[in-house]
Amino acid sequence: MAILGDSRSAPLSGPLGRPRLGRVSSSDESYFHPLLPSADRAHDMPRQTYHAKPGEIEPAWHVLDAEGKILGRFATHAATILMGKHRPEYTPHVLSGDFVIVTNAAKIVMTGNKLDDKTLRRYSGYPSGQKVETYRRVLDRDPTRLVRQAIVRMLPSGRLGREIESRLKVYADDKHPHQAQQPKVLEIG
Repeated sequence: MAILGDSRSAPLSGPLGRPRLGRVSSSDESYFHPLLPSADRAHDMPRQTYHAKPGEIEPAWHVLDAEGKILGRFATHAATILMGKHRPEYTPHVLSGDFVIVTNAAKIVMTGNKLDDKTLRRYSGYPSGQKVETYRRVLDRDPTRLVRQAIVRMLPSGRLGREIESRLKVYADDKHPHQAQQPKVLEIG
């Protein structure tokens, strides 16, 4: 019996009595080597990784209630669903996520003293055009902006990220105009 790539005959065991590594020639089918894949095992599992094509994955609609939830932890769950990482057919370069409707954004919670300590900055591009606001002031003025920015900043940047962002719908109270899509309510622990 010969090992592939070797023209001369080789014994079944190598030095020190250990089995030789390498393929066995096709003339001797009765020989089984534990480190080589058998013909039966090779056909049981697919060899290629599945990659979804654009338009193959049908998006679902989910409602997330933000009442009493911590902002950062809530945003990670929402971003995961938006990107599609909760699906087994997740493909990084394809829009494979679901639509997310966030309700009760005005009732989001932050731990510690972050409402007064953290600030949100905007810059218009003009001299002295920088605006700095505390999270408490932003939450009072426009609570959807705070929740939206926390989620969007966890998404990929670029064309795909902007397309994913368009699937995020944030509302300050518990009403939303998306009943026609029959969204499923998701409970986040």
